Amino acid sequence: MGSFSFLHWLIFAIVVSPIVLGVLLLGLQKPVRIIHRESGLAKTGYIGYSWTYLLFGWFVPLIRGELGIAVLHLVITLVSAGISQLIFPFIFNRQYMQRMLTAGWHLDPMDANYALAQSTLGIQNAGFTV
Repeated sequence: MGSFSFLHWLIFAIVVSPIVLGVLLLGLQKPVRIIHRESGLAKTGYIGYSWTYLLFGWFVPLIRGELGIAVLHLVITLVSAGISQLIFPFIFNRQYMQRMLTAGWHLDPMDANYALAQSTLGIQNAGFTV
C-alpha cells in the first residue's frame, strides 16, 4: 500500500485529462439567460465545458427536459462502455443551446455573458427584437 506505480499514475492521468482539457480549451461553464419568444419564459442555458455532464452524464438532458436526447445519450454511453462520458462534456452545452435557439428561444441581450455566448455559438444578432 506504499507508493503509486507508473500504471497507477497513467490511469490517474487518463481519468483526470478530460477535466484538465476542459478547463484549458473551453474554460469554465458559464450561464447565459435565454427567453422564449412567444411565452416570455426565461431559463438558464450554458456555454463552455459542461461540468454537470462530466459528473452526471445522460441525467443532464433528462433533468433539462430532453427525454429523447437523454435516451440517445444513455444508449451511446452503454455502447461505448462509458467512453462517450469523456467526450460529451466538450460538446453538450453547445448542442443544447443550438437546440434551444432553433426551438423559439433567444439569448437575453441584457445578460452579462451575451456577447460571449454569441461568439461561442457563432451567431449574429441573437437578441430578441421588439
